[in-house]
Amino acid sequence: MQNPLISILIPFKNTAVFLPECLDSIINQSYTNWELLIVDDYSSDSSFEIVNAYTEKDKRIQLFKNNGKGIINALQLAFSKSSGNYVTRMDSDDIMHHNKLELMLNDLHVNGRKTIALGLVKYFSKNGIGDGYTKYESWLNSLTKLGDNYSEIYKECVIPSPCWMIHKDDLVQCGAFNSNIYPEDYDLAFRFYKHNIQPIANQNVLHYWRDYSTRASRTDEHYTENYFIDLKVKYFLELDYNQSRPLTVWGAGSKGKQVAKLLKQHNIPFIWVCDNPKKIGKHIYDIELYSFNHLKQLNHPQVIVTVANNEAQQEIIMYFKTQDMQAMTDYFFFC
Repeated sequence: MQNPLISILIPFKNTAVFLPECLDSIINQSYTNWELLIVDDYSSDSSFEIVNAYTEKDKRIQLFKNNGKGIINALQLAFSKSSGNYVTRMDSDDIMHHNKLELMLNDLHVNGRKTIALGLVKYFSKNGIGDGYTKYESWLNSLTKLGDNYSEIYKECVIPSPCWMIHKDDLVQCGAFNSNIYPEDYDLAFRFYKHNIQPIANQNVLHYWRDYSTRASRTDEHYTENYFIDLKVKYFLELDYNQSRPLTVWGAGSKGKQVAKLLKQHNIPFIWVCDNPKKIGKHIYDIELYSFNHLKQLNHPQVIVTVANNEAQQEIIMYFKTQDMQAMTDYFFFC
């Protein structure tokens, strides 16, 4: 098929001030055979009226009202109305690069099925970008440039949302938007990983993330850290945990405690280590903390690392190298 249809899915709520820029960036795409399925999630501003005016000017845009509540229900509705051979997501407050759809579609044509097209992302904000977002952008782009996104999937969401495109049949195989788990973009990334959908390396900035104080990722409870840790533990136990090997948690800070609590809830036995002399020998949740050197006494352990400090992480990596341990097989960074 020389000119396949691309389905673009957008949920929106109260983004009237940003919608014209977002929609114009789609209308002005170099690739023109697309349909936009855009779902209003109970907006109380003029968002619906703005989008409705666009539907009258461009028949490729189809507007719906959410028949459920929240982003997941809106995506499920949009996907059910889609007809494209390929599917991509978009956020109503972001902007597409002029060639985004064309370049992603070309990548999928070249690489075939069971792949996912990605692009580099860039934050922008009238108030400037904080260090945390700058670091996340740099980290995520460094993975995408190599197509090595899954190598650090337990750290953070490694598929740039919503800067991806996939063949519809592959998306369906991964469960599409049927999951009701938040954060929905991270959950979908894990399902791409589970089904061995290979990321395609890309060197081009194709998506512009708008940051502002009321963005959902900043304000919605579904995007708080505890949801991320729950998701990481869920998929680790499903996809990478080897029950025949001793499991170890390295780190007893807030994230280490949360991981330990979740493992206990799942009745997963584990050994807890750290390198803090003040905690070694103490008990948390009735579990004794050992020195990290205790790892040498274990037979081929798997290690979940919950230490966030960058310098400490590098030291931990060097230690694993001395033990001939491999990332994503023997050890997994959860932050």
